[in-house]
Amino acid sequence: MTLLFATHNPNKVKEIQNMLPDDIQVKSLTDIGFHEEIIEDGDTIEANAAIKATKVAELFNLPCFADDTGLEVETLDGEPGVKSARYAGEFKSDEANKKKLLSKLSDKPDRSARFKTVIVFKDADKEYSFTGICEGEITLKESGEGGFGYDPIFKPKGYSQTFAEMPASEKNKISHRSLAFQKLIAFLKT
Repeated sequence: MTLLFATHNPNKVKEIQNMLPDDIQVKSLTDIGFHEEIIEDGDTIEANAAIKATKVAELFNLPCFADDTGLEVETLDGEPGVKSARYAGEFKSDEANKKKLLSKLSDKPDRSARFKTVIVFKDADKEYSFTGICEGEITLKESGEGGFGYDPIFKPKGYSQTFAEMPASEKNKISHRSLAFQKLIAFLKT
């Protein structure tokens, strides 16, 4: 089985492919030669995932899925949330985003946060949604070389390492994206 994943992010594709059984292959928008940027102008993580899945399903008349992820920090009323990828500006810089977040939290004792991923799967005129949440906290400084995005400053609850310090195999067992994808995979098998 081949699934079309409405993303250009090779890190996400690799992370997801590592979670899937060998008989399911993931193709990205780049893999199929679609290089347009899809405008994600939804007010929620769920809305952005649906926008991407709907656009690609309509363009290619194929079942596809899209995800959107946000980091929600309790003391910042859910920031950066739906704006996680562009928290520090429209240019999408992981470094600038982490720096801004750490700065905003510099005087905050509560560093509780959660990663939330929503996957929307579109098949013909049906839409299905799957959510994964990983609770944790924002660390005081960056630590680790792995992962991407906010991984070097996010420590999942019950762990002493950030996502960026964990081997991919360990992160993939507990991550928000993994939890959402496990639900999608279970759905696809039914």
